[in-house]
Amino acid sequence: RAMFRRLACGDVEGRLEAIFGRVRAIQAKSGRFDMLLCVGNFFGSTSEAEWAEYRTGAKKAPIPTYVLGANNQDTLSYFPDVSGCELAENITYLGRRGVYSGCSGLQIAYLSGTEAQEQPAPAHSFSAKDVAELKTSLLSSPNFRGVDILLTSPWPRDVGTFANSAGEIDTKKCGSKLVSDLAASLKPRYHFAALEKAYYERLPYRNHVVLQETPQHVTRFIALADVGNTSKKKYLYAFSIVPMSAMDPAELVKQPQDVTENPYRKLRKEAPKSRALLCAEEERSCQFFFDLNKHQGKKRPSDGKERGDSQPKQAKKPSQPTGPCWFCLASPEVEKHLVVSIGTHCYLALAKGGLSPDHVLILPVGHYQSVADLSSEVLEEVTKYKAALKEFFRSKGKRYVLFERNYRSQHLQLQVVPVPLDLCTSEDIKEAFIAQAQEQQIELLEIPEHSDITQVAQPGTPYFYVELDTGEKLFHRIRGRFPLQFGRCVLASEALLAQPQRADWRQCAAQRPEEAAQARAFRREFEPFDFSLRD
Repeated sequence: RAMFRRLACGDVEGRLEAIFGRVRAIQAKSGRFDMLLCVGNFFGSTSEAEWAEYRTGAKKAPIPTYVLGANNQDTLSYFPDVSGCELAENITYLGRRGVYSGCSGLQIAYLSGTEAQEQPAPAHSFSAKDVAELKTSLLSSPNFRGVDILLTSPWPRDVGTFANSAGEIDTKKCGSKLVSDLAASLKPRYHFAALEKAYYERLPYRNHVVLQETPQHVTRFIALADVGNTSKKKYLYAFSIVPMSAMDPAELVKQPQDVTENPYRKLRKEAPKSRALLCAEEERSCQFFFDLNKHQGKKRPSDGKERGDSQPKQAKKPSQPTGPCWFCLASPEVEKHLVVSIGTHCYLALAKGGLSPDHVLILPVGHYQSVADLSSEVLEEVTKYKAALKEFFRSKGKRYVLFERNYRSQHLQLQVVPVPLDLCTSEDIKEAFIAQAQEQQIELLEIPEHSDITQVAQPGTPYFYVELDTGEKLFHRIRGRFPLQFGRCVLASEALLAQPQRADWRQCAAQRPEEAAQARAFRREFEPFDFSLRD
């Protein structure tokens, strides 16, 4: 199979001698490259004299060079044909938007200009319609898996989410949302951009949802600085690539160790779900378990055959604690002044040293270690408490975040922490958990909303689990050490409740009379929502 050697460069801005001189030097040292791809401003305000020598044929580019179109009104005149054309020998303008496929089979998608701020879009800008048409031209192919290379001049907005720092560039404000949408849909293996006069090589990101979609290749985003910049920032990038169409599928989807979550998760969720999703509609009658022993989500039917019986599942009985338990309701160790509601199988208690005065725990009355161990009737009552708390907190303008750490704990504690609705969205909460997990090299995966924890964790498996009151869920299989205060730390962080001093419950514990008063106040307010008083 053929391996192709490519060069990509940032804003040339008319410095043709500088870029072509550098290319010649690289080729003299490292051998021939097949192509130079230029993103950003190829021409600048002082281009005319240098350009005339290439346009007239007095000088020739040392390598086939492909450029994007104008990003401003001043340089429009250099591009005579909007659909693309040869500008000079060995220098080709790709066009406004499209796909370049050479005889190699390598697919290069490109989009010229900057995002239009007005309608109709100026000739140096692209609109949502341009992006939609480019997407449709590729996605309509039944075997579409992605493109090899994407060329845009602007950065994609939010590309730095879940990633290494982009330095002085604020990726939440810079760049184009339309480019983000394009990158999310086209899944390029390499995406090059410029215009910010900065070099940024983002950690590779995955293009599939782990456990929900079949594995796909990763994307590497590389922003390049301007040619010949005085700060010596990198403006030329050399890489070798085998066309996706010629690669072994298993090799193509290999995930590097430093792979991150997809920065455009929000966009991907808003888009129609891909064919690769485990399609509940197609297999309604068959529930799936996800086998986390494999890194990828392997599905196995829950038809009972695997267990060797088809008998109804026996109700699980609570086990006996190995020593004193602070949470078994019958235990003398329970701090009963914190209890705010008692059902048949579960009870609610205020958290000791809570993140807020209405931070509560859902606890089983009997001794169960985790949600994965619960019997069906206990699980049913847990669900009723979750529904009651959702209604209660929503009446107060809040949403809850629930988490469980089944690691170095004897008795199941479902921590339920309310967060004001106007403080952050459910997506902000998920991003905060995923970003902090990534910083600590914890693989926190989103699992399907319709699944429950027993589908991804067998009894006895250590895990950490987050659930939002929307039903969205995140899961981490604990395989080694795990920070005990992780859930609290994320919620207390500046990204969410902005109370980092409350991350450790021991620093927040109040005196017993104060705790009792808080419990009485919660009990009184929760009473209209408490099903245990009516059942």
